[in-house]
Amino acid sequence: MLRRLYDWTLSLAARKSAEYWLAFIAFIESSIFLVPADVLFLPMAIARPDKAYRYALIATVASVLGGIAGWLLGHFAYEALAMPVLEFYGKLDDFEALRNSSGYGLIVLLLVTSGLAHLPPIKVVTILSGVIGVNIWLFILSAIIARGARFLLLAWLLRRYGEPIRHFVEERLGLIAAAAAGVLILLYLLVRYLH
Repeated sequence: MLRRLYDWTLSLAARKSAEYWLAFIAFIESSIFLVPADVLFLPMAIARPDKAYRYALIATVASVLGGIAGWLLGHFAYEALAMPVLEFYGKLDDFEALRNSSGYGLIVLLLVTSGLAHLPPIKVVTILSGVIGVNIWLFILSAIIARGARFLLLAWLLRRYGEPIRHFVEERLGLIAAAAAGVLILLYLLVRYLH
């Protein structure tokens, strides 16, 4: 099922309405959808490198708005709506463990790491941010920075290096971003436990 969903999302890049689909996928990815917007963003930016930054802006704005929807979902409708979504994806136990062990500072850090590297998935962190009451303005600022940095970096790489960088991005960028996110988390934990 996941492969069919991935293939369907990828097929949207060839449509005339691709920008609308990119906005839609980026929006729902930040709150409920499993497939990242990168799946649609990458082929669009490679096909039209002159529009890569435009696509990055569309994806960033839609992703931040979707993150706000996830925050609202967690803040106002956790038991009624968010729990079933997390349960459907098999993330409810992980979510509850994260909820019980996370402080405010760690959640803000996770917002940045999930925005940059999908570590943990962004939908989990947006909902969690709403559940624990992360300040909405801090949430929005961190989402703009993290998601904007991710999409703008991808746009820059694709404009500068074109098709050859696509395989690198698809195969290794997630790993590199995850490693960077892991370093950020370790630094946070180190600073927290030293004080």
